[in-house]
Amino acid sequence: MTKEGDVVLVYMDDNPAFFARVEGITIDMKPGWFHLRLLVLQMPLLVVTWILRESYFNGEEFTMGGHPMRIEKVIAPSEETGEGEDEPRVLTRQPPPKPEPAKPSKAQKVISMVDRRKKNGD
Repeated sequence: MTKEGDVVLVYMDDNPAFFARVEGITIDMKPGWFHLRLLVLQMPLLVVTWILRESYFNGEEFTMGGHPMRIEKVIAPSEETGEGEDEPRVLTRQPPPKPEPAKPSKAQKVISMVDRRKKNGD
C-alpha cells in the first residue's frame, strides 16, 4: 500500500516515465477518490496533484489523456541479497569513530604553557 513519503515509479504507455515521492494523500469530496500530491524527482523539481482512486496509486492501471498509466511503489533492494524487502529500512547516520589519543613516546617532551608564562614574567 502506497503512503506518504514513499518513492514511486510512474509508468506511461508501459514504459517507466519518472520517479516521484508521495508528498500527501488527502480525501477528495467525491467518494472513493483521493488527491495524490507527488514531488516529481527530476530537474527542475515539480509538484503535481492527481485525483485518483486508491487502487490506482496502489498499482492498478488507469488512463490519463488517453495514455495508460501505472504507479508502483519502489522497494529498495537489500544489500545482502539484492532483492526487494517487504518493509523499507530506515538508514541512520553513524557518528565517525573517535580517534584514539596518541601515546607519548619517550622522545616526546610536554611543555607546560603555565610554566613558560611564569619564566617570562607574564
